[in-house]
Amino acid sequence: MGDTLEFNEIYQESKGSWNDGRLRFSKQNVVYKSSKTGKVDNIPAAELSQATWRRVCLGHGIKLATSTGHVYKYDGFRDTDYERISEFFKANYKVELTEKDMCVKGWNWGTAKFSGPLLSFDVNDSSVFEIPLASVSQCATGKNEVTLEFHQNDDAEVSLMEVRFYVPPGPADEGADPVEAFAANVLSKADVIQATGDAVCVFKELQCLTPRGRYDILIYPAFLHLHGKTFDYKIPYTTVLRLFLLPHKDQRQMFFVISLDPPIKQGQTRYHFLILLFSKEEELRLTLNMSEEEVEKRYEGKLSKNMSGSLYEMVSRVMKALVNRKITVPGNFQGNTPGAQCITCSYKAQSGLLYPLERGFIYVHKPPVHLRFEEISCVNFARGTTTTRSFDFEVETKQGNQFTFSSIEREEYGKLFDFVNAKKLNIKNRGFKEKKGMKSKNNEYSDSDEDQHDAYLERMKAEGKIREEGDGSNDSDEETDESFNPGEESDVAEEYDSNASESESGSGGDGSDDEGKKKKPAKKAKVVKERKPRKEKKQKDTNAPKRPMSSYMLWLNSSREHIKSENPGISITEISKKAGEMWKQIGKDDKEGWDRKAEEAKKNYEKAMKEYRENGGGSSTPSKKESKKAGGKKEDKAGGKKRKSDGGEKEKEQGGNDSFKSREFISSEESSSEGERKKAKKAKGKPKGKESEEEEEVVTTPPSSEEDSD
Repeated sequence: MGDTLEFNEIYQESKGSWNDGRLRFSKQNVVYKSSKTGKVDNIPAAELSQATWRRVCLGHGIKLATSTGHVYKYDGFRDTDYERISEFFKANYKVELTEKDMCVKGWNWGTAKFSGPLLSFDVNDSSVFEIPLASVSQCATGKNEVTLEFHQNDDAEVSLMEVRFYVPPGPADEGADPVEAFAANVLSKADVIQATGDAVCVFKELQCLTPRGRYDILIYPAFLHLHGKTFDYKIPYTTVLRLFLLPHKDQRQMFFVISLDPPIKQGQTRYHFLILLFSKEEELRLTLNMSEEEVEKRYEGKLSKNMSGSLYEMVSRVMKALVNRKITVPGNFQGNTPGAQCITCSYKAQSGLLYPLERGFIYVHKPPVHLRFEEISCVNFARGTTTTRSFDFEVETKQGNQFTFSSIEREEYGKLFDFVNAKKLNIKNRGFKEKKGMKSKNNEYSDSDEDQHDAYLERMKAEGKIREEGDGSNDSDEETDESFNPGEESDVAEEYDSNASESESGSGGDGSDDEGKKKKPAKKAKVVKERKPRKEKKQKDTNAPKRPMSSYMLWLNSSREHIKSENPGISITEISKKAGEMWKQIGKDDKEGWDRKAEEAKKNYEKAMKEYRENGGGSSTPSKKESKKAGGKKEDKAGGKKRKSDGGEKEKEQGGNDSFKSREFISSEESSSEGERKKAKKAKGKPKGKESEEEEEVVTTPPSSEEDSD
């Protein structure tokens, strides 16, 4: 039996909704941490007095009772967990885990028992249901009836509003009324806030941002009373989750933030955060409405009867002592503005401040958002949508929610990126090389497939290289696209270019017929660059020795059948991935053995290759098909030169410019015949002056019968 027992996906009921979390049993204590709120229940082992195992709606559950009167219930266990937990409780807590069945008869007549903070309704000593009295918000009495009303939970799909108990009249000789006795037992443990007695202290006219307005804050021993002109709020200290003290960016004001669960309500609006704004210059002298002995006894030196200092210091000091929670302040983060520990940004079209904390982010003030690092799945730095001088910071949680903080100044990027990197948060848009280097074993979002050796992929890449070397270019009749370079001059000058006169003079013909008419820019001719002759593909000799395999490939060939037998139905790609994993796990000695085999195979290959070359191997002769292709290319090339010279003579006969020579070249008969068809098509609807230009464009085409007749 180990020192601890841990269970995931354990549920705790909270006012009608189930919150999952993690439960850990150790020798010293029992700790439960909620995944939703991050709230921690810590039960010392010495205080455990009773443990009950029961069958509930979510499998099995444990009910723990303490000597201080608290009761904790956790559900979501399996039936097989009972023996492990029972043995652990006996060995470490000296408490026996007893099994108890719930009553499922469906009777509505039984006995109400008050045990600590629970009201249990029993039938024949078996519990039908239990009501946590802390969830009771109101208790009303009538004739033989008691009505219980409950606090509502916004997260619950179905909420229990009230329960009515019929209390039969007792014997006449008993003086106490059973209805009033029942109500008194409920109210003694219920979460019904009654402002009885004097407040410990009062803060007048404090500026509150959410809910907006100025409120008087009355501090009572068990709750906080906000009294405004329109609304009143009574906030029990048990609903306070966290306290934050945040300096404003102007360094003249301070935010004091109180996180609440459940939130306070104003109509249909829920306020999960109470935000107060203070000026640093405002001072206060505070006197507590208690004696010095009582202050010392109750607060153990955290407070004194008479205190003085800044207003925000007094409020935070009093709240810390009464709520008994730590105050969270910004850590070592420093923004671009000197002294600022926050970043100006916008969230949902509202401008505010984002504070990077030691364990999360908090945004104030409208609407306030608190994101803990443990609930963040990944973050993303995105380009700003409106301007390039800003960027967006996106945060995605494990529940699938996304929060976008926009309009962050570009100067803040370096500081924020370094902070996120130092906290080891997963950055979504990190570069591949950087991401690969930043991987760690404890990163649960990393993909292990990226580091695996994929032999199939390597073989495909090698075959692709061989194919590229053999097929150096496409078929000779295809034309290559010329890339656009803005700085270079076009090959064929147009009429609106500065050097258009050269091309006009070279075109020859009757250009005077078009004088006075509006000139249209001539279309650019297609430029066909001269190709290099295709490399002749070497014919493989079947008698030549085969290349030696690497140590990995030798091992893979010997292990392939073994992998297939262990994983029936596995595909080829999966075999390669599996082999890559197994190759990584092979010991150093085994790898050295395969390396020696590969070295030996390499030596044998070199020896065989030497003998093969000595015997006249390795000089492969081209086949008839290849020699025919090569001969055709030479003829085409010679014919192309001849046609080019013929075109030059034709230009001289037409009176063209001797200095101008066309740079075009048609490398096959098919493309030249294509040029003839284009020429015939364009010549139909063009004036006489344009014919000379078209003749210049297709000057390299072989002379046809039509040209001879002309």
